Amino acid sequence: MKHDHPPSTPAASCPAPDAAPTPAPDAPVYMGLPHERILRPRLSVAAALSLPVLVLAMGPMLAPHTFHALPTHLSAWTQLVLTTPVFFWCGAYFIRRWWTSLRDRDTNMFTLTVTGTGAAYFYSVFAVLFGQKFPPAFLTVHGVPLYFEATAFITTIVLLGQILEQRAHARTDAAIRALIALAPPTAHRLTADGREEAVPLSAIHPGDQLRVRPGEHVPVDGSVTTGTSDLDESMLTGEPLPVTKRPGDPVSAGTLNTTGSVVFRAERVGADTLLAQIVRLVEAAQNSEAPIARLADRVSAFFVPAVAALAALTFAAWFFFGPEPRFLYALLNAVAVLIIACPCALGLATPVSLVTAIGRGAQAGVLVKDAAALERLASATTLLIDKTGTLTAGRPRVVALAPTASFPFAQLSSLNSQLSRADALLALAAAAESPSEHPLARAIVAAARERRLALPPITAFSATPGLGVRARVDHHDVVISRAPDSDHPDPVPGATVVCVLVDGQLAGTLALEDTIKPTTPAALAELRRLGFQIIMVTGDRTAAARVIAEKLSLDGFHADTAPATKQALVHVHQSRGERVVFAGDGLNDAPALAAADVGIAMGTGTDVALHSAGLVLVKGDLTALVRAVHLARATLRNIKQNLFWAFAYNLLGLPLAAGAFYPFTGWLLHPMFAGVAMSLSSLTVVANALRLRRVRL
Repeated sequence: MKHDHPPSTPAASCPAPDAAPTPAPDAPVYMGLPHERILRPRLSVAAALSLPVLVLAMGPMLAPHTFHALPTHLSAWTQLVLTTPVFFWCGAYFIRRWWTSLRDRDTNMFTLTVTGTGAAYFYSVFAVLFGQKFPPAFLTVHGVPLYFEATAFITTIVLLGQILEQRAHARTDAAIRALIALAPPTAHRLTADGREEAVPLSAIHPGDQLRVRPGEHVPVDGSVTTGTSDLDESMLTGEPLPVTKRPGDPVSAGTLNTTGSVVFRAERVGADTLLAQIVRLVEAAQNSEAPIARLADRVSAFFVPAVAALAALTFAAWFFFGPEPRFLYALLNAVAVLIIACPCALGLATPVSLVTAIGRGAQAGVLVKDAAALERLASATTLLIDKTGTLTAGRPRVVALAPTASFPFAQLSSLNSQLSRADALLALAAAAESPSEHPLARAIVAAARERRLALPPITAFSATPGLGVRARVDHHDVVISRAPDSDHPDPVPGATVVCVLVDGQLAGTLALEDTIKPTTPAALAELRRLGFQIIMVTGDRTAAARVIAEKLSLDGFHADTAPATKQALVHVHQSRGERVVFAGDGLNDAPALAAADVGIAMGTGTDVALHSAGLVLVKGDLTALVRAVHLARATLRNIKQNLFWAFAYNLLGLPLAAGAFYPFTGWLLHPMFAGVAMSLSSLTVVANALRLRRVRL
């Protein structure tokens, strides 16, 4: 077992929001494309215009008796009119990326798709205008073959895929906004004459004395000067129990003051606070995320130049050595090479699989926010996992009762004489704690309710931050406070122990701990079988972390970790060549969730964690993580199969399209066969992707 701390990574520089120039409305935000709000109207128009084009193109082949009365030239001109805005307006940004890729000699998916859709579009326009001059070998029973539907349909599908990716990429802003919202907009500053004034955060300077009332968030970092209170620091540690703060103790911006009123001295303000550092860590991790390794782009890098060279060679061969009319044969066969090489199914291969997988995941309690996370999860090797709320329930429970042997419970008239000594101790403690909102108090009351214990009447109650509660229970003074470790050893290793005193006499102790979720052991066992190394990362103390790690037989653990340390641990494992998954539920997990190859948040966690993660487990149950891994691996296999079929039909037709067999057999690629190849590849891809709806998880 290990619990050493790696060195923290330096915070990334974060310019002030007002220093950033206002981007143009159509400025690139991802993959060289503008924001999805610019693309959405174009997708709507593309879908509305592509549907009638598809009907007009496929109708005569699928239902010839229905379309026999429609004049061929009217159908052709209608397809031309409808497809033109789809290609030039809806696909305008794809054309820009196509031109940029040619100019920079950096071929990618856009190079491949726009080359193919452009060839299909301009060939079809040429066929509408000059189809009567085509050689008989290029004509069909329906006249001149057109490919407007390929242009319109591919453009629409690629638009849909890019919008899906943009929505996943946009989660960065939501996470950062949720983090910034934790700091209150104003603070209560004490003046030299003792007055209290409300000032904006920008007016606070180091050395100012600030008051934080119960229920308020701490505005900046500092140290307590006056007062005692319990602060909820779960945003930093992930632990649900409030931490008692006394004069001299540090406080951090964004933490919640739960009980008393304290005055503290401001020490770090603005961009120097720990909350601001967490914001920068999340922002830097999101911005430095490596681009997705796109298989389509890697294929395009050599496929596009090869096809272009083959098309040029085909044109030259037919122009110099072909029969008359040489130019027309050369042009049509060169275009046939470009059309048959255009993998129409490429636009479908990834989006259809991902959309189907996202739907299947939702049925299994896995919400996929970042589709690319599925690809990365399929090859992940290491799971770094938070403890509280992830491995454990995140709520303390009474796990042991130790009544003092000499205490006379039978003399307390309000208690049922039939109660065991342990139940009597629990009933007393629950009665005293019943008015309190402290997590430990709620756990004690819940334990009494589970045992259906009748609580004695309470006539007075007071709570002192950091010291416990005092109550008048059936004419007896009952005090409950945390027990010092040296005086009361843990009856359960790693548990929190509280003492119950009645009229100054120790009645017994209660041990509380955060229990492991019932489904956790089986889920971890399956993840190990799938090849994961599992390491716990928690802000809890070492003793409690060691107990959980030993119970679950984890591969290691890190305790007392701050948000920056958790993120640093992710980077340490990534530097070893490991594909890292981080699973957590707290604000303190946000930097690590953002930095990991795959961030997985519990659906019961904080908004910041949900925004920073790529996957969300709806019920916060680790069995859903097992299902997510199975889904990711099935999806990646499916995408690879789709990409194979997207190219297979087209590659087989390339020699025929180029006219390689013409000197020996007189065969030329009939344009209808090019259309059939496109349709078959698309249908194969869609049918294969739909298999994910029935995949076993």
